Amino acid sequence: QVQLVESGGGLVQAGDSLRLSCAASGRTFSRGTMGWFRQAPGKEREFVASISGYSGTTLYANSMKGRFTISRDNAKNTVYMQMNRLKPEDTDVYHCAADDRIIVGIRPWNEYTYWGRGTKVTVTK
Repeated sequence: QVQLVESGGGLVQAGDSLRLSCAASGRTFSRGTMGWFRQAPGKEREFVASISGYSGTTLYANSMKGRFTISRDNAKNTVYMQMNRLKPEDTDVYHCAADDRIIVGIRPWNEYTYWGRGTKVTVTK
């Protein structure tokens, strides 16, 4: 059984930093794609960042460029996201996603096969 378990969310003030982690078990994604999406209540899941396991190629949504950094440790089957200079509008539930394929470009959430339950990030003014 494949599981993705996120951790690292919390309540912070604007300008602060957080580091999210997502540990995968039951399947290795070292040659696939892992990423992060976020979702607010009543809204569609939004792409944040992704990283290819094979090449290490990273992609970011425009509003996260320069503030968020995605990385992965294939030996630990884990993906991370360092989030700096957080803003109140970054408040969301952040979900880890994974797929066996190399997903090229910024693709919708439903192109990823495996999902974590999410970790809540709240940024206050």
